[in-house]
Amino acid sequence: MDMLWNGWGDPAKAAPLPDTVTGLLRDLLGVTPRSTPALGLADLRPPAPTAAPAALRALAAAVGGDEHVRTDAESRVRHTRGKSTPDLLRIRAGDVTDVPQAVVLPATHDEVLAVLRACAAHGLAVVPFGGGTSVVGGLAPHRSAFVALDLRRMNRLLDLDPVSRTAVLQPGLRAPEAEALLAEHGYTLGHFPQSFEWATIGGFAAARSSGQASAGYGRFDEMVLGLTLATPEGTLETGRAPRSAAGPDLRQLVLGSEGAFGVITSVTVRIRPRPEVRVYEGWRFDSFEEGAAALRRLAQDGPRPTVLRLSDETETLVGLAQPDAIGADLTQGGAGCQAITGYEGTAEDTAHRRERAAAVLTACGGTLVGTEPGERWAHGRYSAPYLRDALLDAGAFAETLETAAFWSRVPELYTAVRTALTDTLTRAGTPPLVMCHISHVYENGASLYFTVVSAQGEDPVAHWTPAKHAANEAVLAAGGTISHHHGVGTDHRDWFVREAGPLGVSALRAVKRRLDPEGLLNPGVLLPTD
Repeated sequence: MDMLWNGWGDPAKAAPLPDTVTGLLRDLLGVTPRSTPALGLADLRPPAPTAAPAALRALAAAVGGDEHVRTDAESRVRHTRGKSTPDLLRIRAGDVTDVPQAVVLPATHDEVLAVLRACAAHGLAVVPFGGGTSVVGGLAPHRSAFVALDLRRMNRLLDLDPVSRTAVLQPGLRAPEAEALLAEHGYTLGHFPQSFEWATIGGFAAARSSGQASAGYGRFDEMVLGLTLATPEGTLETGRAPRSAAGPDLRQLVLGSEGAFGVITSVTVRIRPRPEVRVYEGWRFDSFEEGAAALRRLAQDGPRPTVLRLSDETETLVGLAQPDAIGADLTQGGAGCQAITGYEGTAEDTAHRRERAAAVLTACGGTLVGTEPGERWAHGRYSAPYLRDALLDAGAFAETLETAAFWSRVPELYTAVRTALTDTLTRAGTPPLVMCHISHVYENGASLYFTVVSAQGEDPVAHWTPAKHAANEAVLAAGGTISHHHGVGTDHRDWFVREAGPLGVSALRAVKRRLDPEGLLNPGVLLPTD
């Protein structure tokens, strides 16, 4: 099943906004439904492919036949850009000017190498395509002649080692399929990002994904023990032991490289036994500052829950902490900040950690509000992207951005980004609602995930761009990183260059030139084109 071409996920899961939310949008933000009729997929007219017949024949030979090279309009449109709000607004407006020349579907590592050789011979750029869930321009290369390398046929569990507790997964395996295959053997990966239903194993590695249970299972880059990378110059194999002192860790060059250095064709990951129990709870704190201090206590001194999140006052009031119950607190007079704690493991260990964590949270000013809010969060944990689509349908603009910093910088970062977004959009005549939550915690710091809702304005994409740039500037000025888990893409590239510094960028360019001397792989993503 393909993802909705002009929105997120399965169209059967979309739901209209509650009356309380549409009323809030109208009264608080001046949002009114847009009068432009919605376009259908058949209404889109992408430019015809200009790739030479010889190039298409070479691609077909590389992947075992014409049926694995698609040049029809629908396939190409479905592989146009990603799922950021600007991406969706552009395609909803009929803008499909940057579609790929073709969609190529390899089935093996060797076929990927053959595709890269064919593209090099015919001057075609290559954009690796997993679930298509990028929200930072990671699928928008700065080349008009490119092919989308769809990895969906590479969707197998290649090996499982129960002694070492490792598994080798192909890159096109979607997260639910990976979990189902591992579950047959009694294991889990434990990686559950908001994109879980559609994102792929290769995409997780390429973007340094972080799942909602990262407090317990760790980030995806911490799970990766080895990688195989296909490049125009050959194959790079990394990771032959759990840890090594044999020089710099080459896995770290591949993790987060976003397809700019090569195509990930297999990932060796750490796996863990499936938990006996999963329990999620809700807590209330009087303020975001108080709640953040409590999360820091658990992150630094333990016991650390598997899931640990905190919504600020605005996000709690609107009810975004539980997307499937959006607007509930508007009528119930909710106050303070909501935290979610989750525990997974054996029944004995889970009970012990819950008891100890509850003592810490209570000592820090928290009030337990029971399992119902936590279970509701778990039930609706993948609903937010569908809510974004409903907001766009109602005429609102809704987008997210995220960052991270050391604990001592988190308060300044939180204030700086909120101020930048609010001031910029207010000056543009579309005052926003800015919400935030702490989504991932570490001993030394945490990530902040912001959600912005406003009226769309006359040109929604142009209206958002200055606000996004202002937020990026605020992130760097306040000591944050330009991305914690969404990646760099093209949207963050210019600020990533500043964060990495001239020497760091030069080093990465040297790697790019060695692995991809013709600059065919995802040009303009991660690094500026020469």
